Amino acid sequence: MDTEVTCLQVCVGGAMAKYLVLFSLTGETTKRFIDKPSDRAAVVRGLAESAGGSMESYYWMFGHYDGLAIFQMPDSHAAAALSLAVASSGAFTTFETHELIESGDLAQIAERARGITYQPPGT
Repeated sequence: MDTEVTCLQVCVGGAMAKYLVLFSLTGETTKRFIDKPSDRAAVVRGLAESAGGSMESYYWMFGHYDGLAIFQMPDSHAAAALSLAVASSGAFTTFETHELIESGDLAQIAERARGITYQPPGT
């Protein structure tokens, strides 16, 4: 990431972390959507904004998950609150939230990890 951009984000309002949400709907939720289609991206965008963040992208997909969304949230507490509110709705069989790490941050993370010593149990 460009140093100027990073400084601008941190110095003017702070950089927001990105979170990936993977979800699978219940059969009942899917049936309600088919019976009464709606713009789910608009609903999800409003949800993110109500928690102080923004939605970067929203996709439906085939496979193990029904869809995914990427959010920018002010902090992990906001992301956790959003996840808790949505998961408690009962509309999903799976709702996973994962913080995303910029690839440009990996070298610094590896440097930090080098200074940490861990001993596995039983060794």
